Amino acid sequence: MNPAPSIIFFTVASGAGYGLLFWMGLLRALGHLPRTAGFGALAVGLALVLVMLGLLSSTAHLGRPERAWRALSQWRSSWLSREGVAAVVTFAPAGLFFLAVIAQAEWVAVPAGLLAAAGAAVTVWCTGMIYASLPTIRQWHHPLVAPGYLLFGAFSGAALLAMLAGFWGAATLPAALAAVLGAAGFLLKRAYWASVDAGKPGSTMESATGLGFIGKVRTLDPPHTETNYLLREMAFRIGRVHAQRLRRIAALAGFVLPALLLVLALLSGGMLAAMLAVAAAGLVTLGLLAERWLMFAEATHTVALYYGVGERG
Repeated sequence: MNPAPSIIFFTVASGAGYGLLFWMGLLRALGHLPRTAGFGALAVGLALVLVMLGLLSSTAHLGRPERAWRALSQWRSSWLSREGVAAVVTFAPAGLFFLAVIAQAEWVAVPAGLLAAAGAAVTVWCTGMIYASLPTIRQWHHPLVAPGYLLFGAFSGAALLAMLAGFWGAATLPAALAAVLGAAGFLLKRAYWASVDAGKPGSTMESATGLGFIGKVRTLDPPHTETNYLLREMAFRIGRVHAQRLRRIAALAGFVLPALLLVLALLSGGMLAAMLAVAAAGLVTLGLLAERWLMFAEATHTVALYYGVGERG
């Protein structure tokens, strides 16, 4: 699939924003974060900015962005519509949470934060299910895709929270959470890559044509003499060498190095811990951008069989 920059930015930015909102709502209610107006406004405000920027960037991939609101009406059958509904519903308690932490109205901030946290988790799950529900793309129709979206959003959000809390001297719990989630994310992504590499194509030219009984099937002439929309969008190709290199970048920058930096932050404390958390958050962003680009670049739609491209196992 063609890795559209707008969708890559959307999934990474909104995932981090919802992850930050989730941890703010949950940990603040449990009393594990500073309850000052400045910290609350900065953390919740950053979460909302990331979510809004991500959602706005996703409309750039639409042919008619002004009609995006119509997707909300198909919530009974479409995960894309469910994501939109969940995002809209989450904005109400999230906005109230933002105002309450500024006003130091704890009786409002606690329930609003918990509702916003629940809405954030539901929204990210719906985002993951948009891809996991597509049987025509084997690399996405996988049991680890939706949990991966949830885990990566929680990880990047925790890394951002550790970065912000470090300047208030309260990064211990967020950094510990982020380090554990980073390790879990690394293991999940390695398991996912091993699974899709070893998996068999859902369809082949033999099964698609029904001619497998006579042997190997190949195209005699291409359907088109030049590229077209389907080839650009559904049959994007990336060299195996480049894919392996990007996998290493995603694994190291996105999970391993940030987790190590956060462990060092836990051991050091003070302003050094804050600086290490800033570096970890930056690496998480870089690594997840590479991971998300690969998720699209390595996926091939079944329609590519019509053009003799085939699915890479």
